[in-house]
Amino acid sequence: MINTRVFKVLLLLSILLVFIPFSSKAITLPNKFLFEKALQESNDGDFVQAEKDWSFYLKDNPNDSAALSNRGNIRLALGDPQGAIKDQTMAIEISPEDLDPYLNRGIAEEALQRWEEASKDYKYVLKKNPKDVSALYNLGNVMGSMDNWIEAKKLFSQAASSNSAIAMARSSEALAIYQLGDLELAEKKIRVLIRKYPLFADARAALSALLWRKGFQGEAESNWAAAAGLDIRYREKDWLLNIRRWPPKPTNDLILFLALEDR
Repeated sequence: MINTRVFKVLLLLSILLVFIPFSSKAITLPNKFLFEKALQESNDGDFVQAEKDWSFYLKDNPNDSAALSNRGNIRLALGDPQGAIKDQTMAIEISPEDLDPYLNRGIAEEALQRWEEASKDYKYVLKKNPKDVSALYNLGNVMGSMDNWIEAKKLFSQAASSNSAIAMARSSEALAIYQLGDLELAEKKIRVLIRKYPLFADARAALSALLWRKGFQGEAESNWAAAAGLDIRYREKDWLLNIRRWPPKPTNDLILFLALEDR
C-alpha cells in the first residue's frame, strides 16, 4: 500500500531528486534501451512501471549504480523509503565518488524523519561540493525540522544566493527570517520574490501571514485570494508544517488569519 505522506514529500522535493542518465559502458543495446525506457517512465511519473523496468534491468546489471539510485528514487515515490535507502546505499558502495546517491538517500531518510542521518549525507555532499544547491536547501529543511532556525536560515540564504537557486529556497530563506523575528527583512525578500514570480503560491501565502501579523488585514486578504487560487493546500496546518515544512510562527499566523477569514 502506498504511503501517501511519503509520496507527497517526494512530490515537494522532486525538483531536488536526481535521476542519473545512462553512461556509456559495455552494455548491450537491449539493456541500454531498457535503461532509457525506465528513465523516461521515471521522469514521466509512471512509477509502478518504472520500478518494474529498473528491477528487470538490474537483474542483468546488478552493479549499475545509476540504475540502483534511480530505482531507489522510484521506491521512495511508491512509499518505500526503507527500500529506497537500501538501493541508494548499494549505489554508494559501488560508486562512492558519485554524490547523487548521497543526496537521494538523504531525502529518503528525511521521509522517515531520520534527521541526523540525512544531515550526515547532505554534509558529505557539501564537503565535496560546497555550492550544491540541493544539498544546501535540503540540509536547511533538516535544520528547521530540528528547530535550529538560525542554521536553517544560513543554509537557505546560501542556496538562495546561488546562480542556480530555486524559488522555494528564496521563500524558505524569507520564512526562516520571519521565524527569527525580522519581519521587515522577511517582507522585503517576499515582495522581491513575488515581483519575479507573481504566481508563486508559497510567497503569496507567506506575505498574507506576515501582513496579518503586522495588522494590514486588507492587503493580507488580497494576497491570500491569489494564494488560495493557486494552491489550496496552504489552508492545511499539517501540510504546512510537515510536508512544505514552514516554520511554526508563520504557520500559526497564517492559520489564525484564516480562522478570522472563515468567520
